Amino acid sequence: MCSPISFAVRSRQIFDSCLGDRGSVTAEFACIIPALLLVLAFCLGGIQVVAQQIRLSDSAAAGARMLARGEDTSAAADRVGAVLGVGRLETEREGEFVCVTLSRPAAFGPVAAFGATLVARNCALAGTN
Repeated sequence: MCSPISFAVRSRQIFDSCLGDRGSVTAEFACIIPALLLVLAFCLGGIQVVAQQIRLSDSAAAGARMLARGEDTSAAADRVGAVLGVGRLETEREGEFVCVTLSRPAAFGPVAAFGATLVARNCALAGTN
């Protein structure tokens, strides 16, 4: 039979051995949270860049259709500029097609820091006058 003192000492030893790693999960969690937040921020930024590319492509298509209908280049540039803000518009004719190339710097911080430029090109069949 165990005396109450030896039982208390033995219980304390078992308790200490079980809780010897106490707090390690909290430390690991504290180290992982910033990395997870960084990965999440880059994923959301990537989605933002893809959305910018889609808007750029849609604007290039709208500009090409406007020019194919015979509208002025400045009117197409104004419409594209209203959607995109700062950017560059280039037009060219390729046979029966009118092509518009739009480019603008990426707006997401880390991607913009590397100087990435988004480019979209679209063509439309020019109408006969």
